[in-house]
Amino acid sequence: MQYIYKINMRKILFLFLLLSINSLFSQKKGLTIEDIVTNPQLYPVPLKNIQWISDKDNFSFIAKNKLVVGNCFSDKKDSILGLDDLNPKIKKAIKKEDIFVEDMKVFPEIKWVDENSFVFIHEDLLLKYDLSDKKATLLNKFNKDAQNIDYDTSTFSVAYTINNQLFVSKKENEINLSNEQNKNIIFGQSVHRNEFGINKGTFWSPKGMFLAFYRMDESMVADYPIINTSERIAKAENIKYPMAGMTSHQVKIGIYNNTNDTIIYLKTKDSSDHYLTNITWAPDESYIYVVELNREQTHLKLNEYDPNNGNFIRTLIEEHNDKWIEPLSGMNFLISKPDNYLWLSKRDGFNHLYLYSLEDTTGQPLEQITKGEWNVIDFLGFDFEEKRVIFSANADDPLSVYLYSAELRSGVFRKVSIAKGVHTGIISKSRRNILDIYNNPTTPYQVDILTYRGTFMQNVYKFNNPIRNMKIGDTKIFTIKADDGETDLYCRLIKPLNMQEGKKYPVIVYVYGGPHVQLIKESWLNGASLFLYYLAQQGYVVFTLDNRGSDNRGLKFEQAIHKNLGIVEAKDQYKGIEYLKKLDFVDTTRIGIHGWSFGGFMTINMMETYPNIFKVGVAGGPVIDWKYYEVMYGERYMQTPQKNPEGYTKTSLLNNVDKIKGRLLVIHGDADPVVVWQNSLEFIKKTVDEEIQADYFVYPGHEHNVMGKDRIHLNNKIYQYFKDNL
Repeated sequence: MQYIYKINMRKILFLFLLLSINSLFSQKKGLTIEDIVTNPQLYPVPLKNIQWISDKDNFSFIAKNKLVVGNCFSDKKDSILGLDDLNPKIKKAIKKEDIFVEDMKVFPEIKWVDENSFVFIHEDLLLKYDLSDKKATLLNKFNKDAQNIDYDTSTFSVAYTINNQLFVSKKENEINLSNEQNKNIIFGQSVHRNEFGINKGTFWSPKGMFLAFYRMDESMVADYPIINTSERIAKAENIKYPMAGMTSHQVKIGIYNNTNDTIIYLKTKDSSDHYLTNITWAPDESYIYVVELNREQTHLKLNEYDPNNGNFIRTLIEEHNDKWIEPLSGMNFLISKPDNYLWLSKRDGFNHLYLYSLEDTTGQPLEQITKGEWNVIDFLGFDFEEKRVIFSANADDPLSVYLYSAELRSGVFRKVSIAKGVHTGIISKSRRNILDIYNNPTTPYQVDILTYRGTFMQNVYKFNNPIRNMKIGDTKIFTIKADDGETDLYCRLIKPLNMQEGKKYPVIVYVYGGPHVQLIKESWLNGASLFLYYLAQQGYVVFTLDNRGSDNRGLKFEQAIHKNLGIVEAKDQYKGIEYLKKLDFVDTTRIGIHGWSFGGFMTINMMETYPNIFKVGVAGGPVIDWKYYEVMYGERYMQTPQKNPEGYTKTSLLNNVDKIKGRLLVIHGDADPVVVWQNSLEFIKKTVDEEIQADYFVYPGHEHNVMGKDRIHLNNKIYQYFKDNL
């Protein structure tokens, strides 16, 4: 026994030494560009398809190709169905129908229809699986070429598109809702270039009696050529791209009656100079509600229509703003009182919840539920008594998002989630509990269960820090004052690894600066990408600032950029430069700047506005002149070139090319349908005219960003340019 003990001790000591060496190696191993792009182990893995099952507070998710079920009141989680069990059941369900499908390689995303059964899509089939009898059933079959698939869980009808056409399949009977020969008229797809919260083109009513769908006519929009150079004779592949001030597309909303197969169109304003968005069905399907926004995006109407004949009934809400209004969500009806609904609006300068009644004809809210200089981020639902609304908001500080509840009558609100970070939530069907999904600077992804009052019940899932054994640069979050001397601007500074006292380091400013983006958050790694930490690892100070115009700070902050994109933003970014110049470890003669899209615009903008500051810049996919950008986004912030010629002239990067002194690399994808290639080509032409030397690199076949394995090349290109020139 003594001898065996000695041998085991040797083994233990050897294993300890081996683990220590491995641990030491992994701690010393730094980030590589290849790993950042291709190694999934560096990134958090969220739970797939997590959802509530029934009012008994059961929940489910998919892990390792198995359906896992748990309950609020137990830590036990059971794998109740695996892919190996499901595939044979599918084969058995379709055997009599003489249908052949391949086995699924991954467990499908599901939707529960009751506590024992769920539905899912496999290839061109809609199937149901019943846990009680362990049986799969074929519900519907549709076209194998279907895209934009949208099925109803009441009637099991399936809506889908093929090219520009829209179809509905009912028990394998395919109905064409469009029959349109003109390829410039598109049915059932997203419209208005995905602005105004639009991300789909079909909308089933709650019980599946109706399907609302978009019809977009682009016939009047100018063709824009995207050049495909992959063939021997390059050819133009035209897209429709309405530039600011030019003719836009026309949109209608159709209503398909799923009972009698008839189609009518809502009698909305027949014009290209308005937008239709935020489609909401009444809970009983008796009405459909649509937000109509004028082309100037300054006047909003929430209108009610009859889905049986398309007739306009009335306007429920009107809102005006001299700069812009941007509706991003529809109505949220109370369950016990469906004549009452909640509406999100920035009418007081911040995004807040208002309670309205359909019975009230004044157009005024009954109550403003939430108030303060902070934004409601998302409406989540109601508690079981329907006395409180549950929502996410940045009420504690602009960098964090927590879950809150507010009483409908008094507006008194309380914090529901406690853990620091950025939270979202899913309310249980009983409306007593919440799946709290969040991350923070040191926690990449975690799911807890809380009561609607905020009591912790259990941890469902926690993903460990995937870079815990790597050393990365220390990160500091702080504020400085904006150019107005009053507004706080949030900054993030990542220090180089192993800094030496007395040594000065070059700086790379990473910038975006545009609307709808907030780079600095209390989220995983404070919102920074691993590539930024890689740059810090190579010896750079990496600095980022969210200037006025960026997201989640209220209208005054966001609208400071109106009609003059890039002017206020540049002044705020310069305040960050002034801060950097005061740091004793910063080499003020070696400051670089990099950004993509709006950030590409800001990179060149800063080099033109402050030419003596920046030694090097790398601008990816940059907007160069806002007259080359599309209608919906461009006109919201800049109006049209006809109405705001001074603003377009002042903000065009073509007019100050001669001021650039530093080394500049411009990168663009030649198939970019968002910021079209013309932008950077016009800029390079101007640098030639002005005899300014600029470097230029094109990624053939890539769109607005460079993805896939070519991103390794892109990141190496960016890093090497700074290494060689900064």
